[in-house]
Amino acid sequence: MKVLFVASEANPFAASGGLGDVMGALPYALRQNSHGRCEADVIMPLYSIMKEEYRREMVKVCDLSFRLAWRQTGASVFKITRKGVNYYFIENHYYYSRPSLYGEADDGERFAFFSMAVLEFMKATGYTPDILHANDWQAALTIIYLKTEYACVKEFAHIRTVYTIHNIEYQGKFDPCSLGDVFALDAKYYSIVEYNNCINLMKGALTVSDYVSTVSPNYASELRHDYFAFGLARIINSISSKMCGIINGIDYEMFGPENGRDITAAFDKTTLKEGKRLNKRALQEELGLPVNEDIPMIAMITRLATAKGIDLILCILDELLAEPVQFVLLGTGEAEYENAFRDIEARHPNMRALIKFDRVTSKKMYASADLFLMPSKSEPCGLAQMICCSYGTVPIVRTVGGLADSIKPYGTENSNGFRFDNYNAHDLLFTVKGALSVYRDEEAWDALVARAKASDFSWDVSAEAYLSMYDRLLQW
Repeated sequence: MKVLFVASEANPFAASGGLGDVMGALPYALRQNSHGRCEADVIMPLYSIMKEEYRREMVKVCDLSFRLAWRQTGASVFKITRKGVNYYFIENHYYYSRPSLYGEADDGERFAFFSMAVLEFMKATGYTPDILHANDWQAALTIIYLKTEYACVKEFAHIRTVYTIHNIEYQGKFDPCSLGDVFALDAKYYSIVEYNNCINLMKGALTVSDYVSTVSPNYASELRHDYFAFGLARIINSISSKMCGIINGIDYEMFGPENGRDITAAFDKTTLKEGKRLNKRALQEELGLPVNEDIPMIAMITRLATAKGIDLILCILDELLAEPVQFVLLGTGEAEYENAFRDIEARHPNMRALIKFDRVTSKKMYASADLFLMPSKSEPCGLAQMICCSYGTVPIVRTVGGLADSIKPYGTENSNGFRFDNYNAHDLLFTVKGALSVYRDEEAWDALVARAKASDFSWDVSAEAYLSMYDRLLQW
C-alpha cells in the first residue's frame, strides 16, 4: 500500500500549526505500525524560509514543465528521506520565495500551481500511489484535478482519494471568474466547486473524494451542525456515509520531558514532582516572577484569536490574578488581544504576557506550569492539551471538538484534566477555581498529575485507524 500525503506544510521543514505536526509524525507512524505493509510519503511546496541545513540534504528528482490555464510554467522537485519517509518538495521561486507560508493575495494561484505540479510529478516519474491523501483547502485541487482534468490518465485510474479537514473555517473561497484563468478548470466542472455563488475548493474536494476524515471523532459529529461548519453543514451531511473522525496524536520524541530537550531538567513519571519543581523555579527566574515552587502556575500557549476563547480569558483574568497564582501567556494574533494582555500584565506583577511565537519557550512552559488553559470556542483536535499532559501539566478545556475526545473530566474514571461545557467566562472561572482547590490537596493533585502524564496520545492508535480506513477504501 503506497500513500502520498499532499500538504502545504510539514515539520520540521516548514510549519505554522497542527497540520505541520501531523505531516511530520503520521507518515512515519503508518510505516512503523503497518510492519512493512504501508509506504507513506509527503509532498509539499519548497518555501524559501526553509532552513539551509535541510536544503543541503536535498536530492533533485526531476524538472517539470506544464500549462496552468494560460500560463506556461514549471517546477523542480527535490527529495529528503527521514526515518524511511520520502518528503518531496515542489520548487518555484515565483510562488514560494515569500516571507510567509500563507496570506498572500495570490494564494489561490499558488496552491493551484502546487496541486497541478503534484499530478505532473506523478506523471513524469511514474510515482502512482494507491492512496492520494490531501489535506485542507491548499491541497484540495489535487483531488479535484485527479477526478476532472486528469481523469483520462490511465495510470491514475486505480488511485483512491482521501481528503482531511483540519479546520473547516478555512475553505479556499474565490470569485467564480477565476475558474478558468486561475484554477484551469473547464466550465463543465463549475458545479463541483461552486457553493453559495462562489468557488469553494474544500466543498469540491469533499464531494469528489472517495473518503473524508476529520481530526477527531467529536469534531466530525459537530460539523453536521451549522454552528461549527462555517456554512458547509449541508455538504457535510450529504457525505456523512463516507466520513469519519480520527484523532491526532503527538510526537513524544519532540514533546516529552524525558529527553530534556529545550527544558531545564529532564524528568519522567518516577521523577515527575521534582522535575516539575526544578523547571518551574527556572522559568520563574527567567521571567522575573517571584520564585515560589508552591504557588500554582497557570499557562496558556495559543493563537490570539476569537476561536481560542480569548474573550473568556480577558473577562475573568483580573479576578483570577487576585488569587495566589501566577499566569504566563505565550502567543501572537489579533492586535486587539495582544494589547489587552499587555495592559493586564502592567497591572499584575504575577502575570507575564509573552507576545511572540517561540517553540523553546513553549516547552519550558509545558514543563513548568501546573495548569493549562484551553477554553476554545471551537477546536478540531487540539495538540496543546495532549502535549501538556506529556509534561505532567493538567489541562482545563472546554468540552468541544478534540478536547472532549482527549480530556476526561476530574471526578470521572481515569480523569486527566478539567472540563466545562458552556461558552461562558464564569463557567471557566468556576472550573479554574475548582482546579486550584484540588491543587491544594497534595495527594489528590499528585494522583491527577500522574494520570495526566500517563495519558497515551501516541500516533500508534491513530495510525491503526488510518490503516483500517485505507484498507476499506482499497477493497471498494
